[in-house]
Amino acid sequence: MWFKSALQNKLCWILSILTVTFLFNSQIKLIAAESDSGRPNILWITSEDNGPHLGCYGDQYANTPHIDKLASQGTLYLNCWSTAPVCAPARTTLITGMYPTCLGAEHMRSMVKLPDDVFMYPHYLRKSGYYCTNNSKEDYNVAKTGTVWDQSSRKAHWKNRKPGQPFFAVFNHTISHESKIRNRPHTLVHDPAKVRIPAYHPDTPEVRHDWAQYYDRITEMDALVGKNLKELADAGLADDTIIFYYGDHGSGMPRSKRWPYNSGLQVPLVVYIPPKFRKLASADYQTQGKSDRLVGFVDFAPTLLSLAGIKPPAYMQGNAFMGQHEATPQTYQFGFRGRMDERYDLVRSVRNKRYLYIKNYMPHKEYGQYLNYMFQTPTTQVWKKMYDAGELSPPQTYFWETKPAEELYDLQADRDEVHNLVKSDQHQKILAELREAQHKKILAVRDLGFLPEAEVHSLSDGGAPYLISQNSQLYPLKQILAMAEIASSGKPDSVNKLIAGLDDQNSAIRYWAAMGLLMRGEGAVKNARNKLRESLDDSSKSVRCIAAEALGEYGNQKDVQDAVNTLYSLSNLNRDGVYIAILALNGLDKLGNDKVAPVKEKIAQLPLKNPQLDRRLQSYVMRLIERIQEKTAQEK
Repeated sequence: MWFKSALQNKLCWILSILTVTFLFNSQIKLIAAESDSGRPNILWITSEDNGPHLGCYGDQYANTPHIDKLASQGTLYLNCWSTAPVCAPARTTLITGMYPTCLGAEHMRSMVKLPDDVFMYPHYLRKSGYYCTNNSKEDYNVAKTGTVWDQSSRKAHWKNRKPGQPFFAVFNHTISHESKIRNRPHTLVHDPAKVRIPAYHPDTPEVRHDWAQYYDRITEMDALVGKNLKELADAGLADDTIIFYYGDHGSGMPRSKRWPYNSGLQVPLVVYIPPKFRKLASADYQTQGKSDRLVGFVDFAPTLLSLAGIKPPAYMQGNAFMGQHEATPQTYQFGFRGRMDERYDLVRSVRNKRYLYIKNYMPHKEYGQYLNYMFQTPTTQVWKKMYDAGELSPPQTYFWETKPAEELYDLQADRDEVHNLVKSDQHQKILAELREAQHKKILAVRDLGFLPEAEVHSLSDGGAPYLISQNSQLYPLKQILAMAEIASSGKPDSVNKLIAGLDDQNSAIRYWAAMGLLMRGEGAVKNARNKLRESLDDSSKSVRCIAAEALGEYGNQKDVQDAVNTLYSLSNLNRDGVYIAILALNGLDKLGNDKVAPVKEKIAQLPLKNPQLDRRLQSYVMRLIERIQEKTAQEK
């Protein structure tokens, strides 16, 4: 009897200990999972330089079990665009909810100011009580003001918040970045013999290796996403957290990243909304669902605020696609391309659910202008080598040639976007529709990309370029755009309008007039010779650069000599500024070795850096100078 009583007491004691332990652990887990009951936590998991090459998107070559599982629990978006096809402008779009084209921030690493009343989206979340972290890449083209994140570093984490505080957290994975698909040695896991080669790429061992390695990196990235999701689940937070997974733009392979084709702009987007917050979902959201709704990075910030119960500020140009302030689904998504590292270009694109329209405002420039960073990829090298050797045929040749003024592609019938339908009689209606949509968007957002980059900064005079873009007197966009349209059209009967444009009071109009003459070649430059020579002394250094390039390319011996001297005189970044130096050196590089020979030694003595510049801008002038010297060495 005594033994039985003692045993019962001991069992009661053990049971009490277990009960207390269970209750303690349950309370800890409850505290960990607890957030403001009316507001969700929000987790963004991003990956770099990858399109929707995932199993959940029907890619049987891909091995992405964790993202596929997330997609089976939520909805994947079939038509998501990054708005910009390269990291810094794309991330600028994300952080502001605005088109970088109106902020003066479309160019790589342009580092401009925001207006005083425009804030990065964490400002609104933090003000509302959210703990906001970013781990860890930022890479914005706009300068941060004040405290943007509670934490932004490799140690940033939602677990560092206060008990019960809702969080917004970003984890960015770099393993799929362009630089990771070309580093060697690498032992392939994916069989290169089984990879699909796009129609625009040549089928070579180097190309197959790069594509296979790209898929290897996506598998590694997927494992990291799995770790993020497991950590969230282990903390008991999965039922309280809305999850986004997305890529930051198209793949790092050439003709994807940096180009506003669908191949450069389409990104994977998977969204999971736990049942308790399903009221925040849009009508197209469903478990294991697919949405063909057109969404883009410009929509992400207003959508994020909408999910947190915050009304997006009026200046945001995107549209929330879920949450309390969901907007009407959009008919179009828009993309753009500006200066890519050391090379200038200006391209705008727009798509609906089936067709993509591209407007090339600088069609005289090849698609594949020499970019030092891009040419480190084996695919780029072998592709260009084969083109130079005459070993390719269309569509593999297109990338190394100048562009048409307009492009139109049927994304359903032509996934690689190689069959331009601009001249197709049966596609004239959709061509006109998308052309008009693009034109209206440029005017609606007051696209600042039609102003030479140097003048974006000189007119701003240390302030926010956005204020210039919104000032119709300082920036008469309609008139400037009209001249850019004439210039890029290539129509020979517009030469007189272009010559007249060289006398316009507005420097941007003169810039585009000179550009239009350059585009048309020898005959137009000959007709405009006297006016172009006058333009070598234009008050705008940007106009001088383009007039000099036109005369240097198509003028007589005297014209070439004066053009080269003009371009060299504008190539000193410490005297004329980095943007003029980039423009002038691009002109010299285009003219070729024979014409530039008289100033080659002087070019070698130009300053390579300016310590006052943002560090991310430091290499561009140096790369151009090295390229000019490298071409000389190759000829010798």
